[in-house]
Amino acid sequence: MNAASTLTARLLAERPRPRGIAGRRYAHWLAVGTVCLGAFLGQLTASVTALVYPALQRRFDAGFAAVEWVALAYLLVLVALLAPIGRLSDLVGRKTVYLGGFAVFGLASLGAGFAGGLGTLVACRVVQAVGGAMMQANSVALVARGVPGHAMRRALGVQAAAQGLGLALGPSLGGLLVAHASWRWVFWINVPVAVVGIVAGWFLLPRTRVEAAPAMPRPRAAVGAAVGPVVGPEPDDGRFDLAGLLLLGGSTTALLLALSAASGLPLPAWAVAALLAAAVLCALALVRQERRATRPILAPGLVNTPGVRPGLAVALIGYLLLFCPLVLGPVLLAEAGLPTARSGLVITVLPAAFAVAATVGGGLLPRGWSDVARCRCGAALAGAGLLGCALLPALGAPAVLLAGPLLVVGGGLGLLLPANNALVMQAIPAECSAVGGGMVNMARSLGTALGTALPVLGVHLAGPALGGRSVLLALAVVAGLAVALARPVRRR
Repeated sequence: MNAASTLTARLLAERPRPRGIAGRRYAHWLAVGTVCLGAFLGQLTASVTALVYPALQRRFDAGFAAVEWVALAYLLVLVALLAPIGRLSDLVGRKTVYLGGFAVFGLASLGAGFAGGLGTLVACRVVQAVGGAMMQANSVALVARGVPGHAMRRALGVQAAAQGLGLALGPSLGGLLVAHASWRWVFWINVPVAVVGIVAGWFLLPRTRVEAAPAMPRPRAAVGAAVGPVVGPEPDDGRFDLAGLLLLGGSTTALLLALSAASGLPLPAWAVAALLAAAVLCALALVRQERRATRPILAPGLVNTPGVRPGLAVALIGYLLLFCPLVLGPVLLAEAGLPTARSGLVITVLPAAFAVAATVGGGLLPRGWSDVARCRCGAALAGAGLLGCALLPALGAPAVLLAGPLLVVGGGLGLLLPANNALVMQAIPAECSAVGGGMVNMARSLGTALGTALPVLGVHLAGPALGGRSVLLALAVVAGLAVALARPVRRR
């Protein structure tokens, strides 16, 4: 027993960086680069499956609504685990959990490549998502608290660029691997990246472990008072909000299952209605549970901190806007008769523009602009680009011209999301950064899941010829909502 305890302590112990690295002026950028590996890997995994669906349908003799669960199962686990893993990271240490995420992700990717059935593949994706959650729940916090304050926006922009690079390579890389190797290599390609991430993180990430878990802000109990954080620490009684975790997972799973059933998954109508009712009931119960829990997963006091709620909503909408064109684009381009290889290149324009804008786009805007103004500008550009995506096919324009509005969409989102992330992290207390970062990533993952499921529903209900354009047109309206939600953050 003592030997087991000693082994566990050694595995959980965070090692500091070598002095030769920690003493460098650019040491924090080396840490940011390591975090970018995880950001790249997570988004590569999210986008690489877009062009693999046809191969999986043929291999497993399954419909589109069933095959899309290769993506949705991954996203569901992310939505459910990002916040609790963020809390666990405060206890164990962000570096330890982050490196463990690389290990779990790499092993699950290896298993996914060997999967002999669709059920096995989905199960491997669930395990893969556990590793992804361990990385993503800590990525924003590692960046936000590991760089000087004046460099935070730039560092978050670099991280967003790494995500954009993973998104950009996903469609083209997936197409090449399926065409010249096998769909299995779509998952095996993650293994060497995970190994590099473990080695780099061991030497380049600083030690982050704290002695005790931080206190979460609690809502005021006074009747009629605005809900907000209460000053003063709250003792940690070691409880875990298992009920909140189950309700969160139940609500999101029921909602996405209902959307999949409406998209063609063989379920009776009464089952779809029951799933929608379960999603609503679980969501209402979750709100009540989080208000009563001693250690809530979603920390109502943190959510109600000025600027956090609208920032989370913008993160969700932004990633919904990002992924809907990635799913619908191949449908529109295939309908126009464009070859798969060229379709992948056209779709790649969107995440590539996102990566470039996230890195250098902010420098092209006036220096005096606030992050709120940058959010509004980016959301307006994204809305204009999505409107162009909807109108060009209707006007009979050549399919390759769709790259133009996709470029505008990617550029707008590249301006919107880093500035929005900076606003959220500035509003969150420093001692809650890991949980706050997990909530940001949870909003991203929920937006990605909706951006994956809603286009399939639209195409199924309206048909490929109309469904893609109608959904893209609706997204142009949603982009306007992002502008309205990008409200100023009150300084603490």
